Amino acid sequence: MLRKTVLHDSHIALGAKMGEFAGYDMPLFYKEGVIKEHEWVRTHCGVFDVSHMGQVTIEGPGAAEFFERITPSSFKNKSIGRAQYTVLTNDEGGIIDDLIVTRLGENEFFAVINAGCKEKDIAWMKLQLPDGLKLYSMQNHALIAIQGRWAERIVHEIFDYNAGDLPYMHTAKAQTRYGIPIFISRLGYTGEDGFEISLPNDEAADIWQQLVGHAEIKPIGLAARDSLRLEMGYPLYGHDIDEKTSPIEADLAWIMGKDNTKFIGAERILKEKQSGVTRKRVGLKLLDKGVAREGAEIRNGHGEKLGALTSGGHSPILKGGIGQGYIQSKLAVPGTMVFINVRDRNIPAEVTPMPFIQPKTRSMKKAAA
Repeated sequence: MLRKTVLHDSHIALGAKMGEFAGYDMPLFYKEGVIKEHEWVRTHCGVFDVSHMGQVTIEGPGAAEFFERITPSSFKNKSIGRAQYTVLTNDEGGIIDDLIVTRLGENEFFAVINAGCKEKDIAWMKLQLPDGLKLYSMQNHALIAIQGRWAERIVHEIFDYNAGDLPYMHTAKAQTRYGIPIFISRLGYTGEDGFEISLPNDEAADIWQQLVGHAEIKPIGLAARDSLRLEMGYPLYGHDIDEKTSPIEADLAWIMGKDNTKFIGAERILKEKQSGVTRKRVGLKLLDKGVAREGAEIRNGHGEKLGALTSGGHSPILKGGIGQGYIQSKLAVPGTMVFINVRDRNIPAEVTPMPFIQPKTRSMKKAAA
């Protein structure tokens, strides 16, 4: 039987088309459809139910060192409130999951993990957990994402929180105007300025109703969430990255801490960082009409297979097909011409830098100002 988030009834009431995702019955899209939802987030603001994702806290002396053991990132010098995108690595240097870890206090960390991986992630963390550290699974908390140019104003209006003081990739403990404790994080997986709000389950439905009742907000399903993240070139676990993929192959070397060399799987990953890899994740843009999906072959001009798409779809903003996949490192250069085979038709494409469109996160907007 499929699991349900605390907001399941709210989605049904809004006329959502429901479907299975990571063992949950989730809203795929609402009445206006995927394209309209995607465009609304890019021009206004959308709200997403992401309560199916896992939320955990790790507390105790040595918590920073613990995260430097199970990920290749640095945490000992992270300032309080700073969030870090990173990956859990296995003994072979593959990726168990990608996640966002935030330092809430000197010895307190908060992590958000993927829905389809949360049981295995928590089991792995507990297996590595040293004496003196405690792991809490926040099963009694929902998670709501607010993404788009109106997000800061809406957070202020609904939560009575001055979000203008919260930097990008930071999390704060706060309270709503009614005294409800929340974690508010300025981040997301759409490339827009936005926030993720962790709040108690018993308060989630009321907050959701307030959000969807706002004139500038529309509820957004998982289908548009996927097309939004694809335009940003963000990897999707189980598709673009998995337990056999290293962070270097996945073009995620930027997550690695300069002084962290003792993490699980370091032997392979550090060697690849130094000597290079034979394949690398790249962005691909179709140069002719067509939509290429996961599994479509990437070919050269002679029809020889170079790799395959790990995710792909239509970009509502670019009005064309885009995707991600792995090809030989020597070919992973922007401008390299290839072909994507769709239904026995070789569609010309080129290797393209990711993200495919300019991000509008707060840090990016400030840099452009």
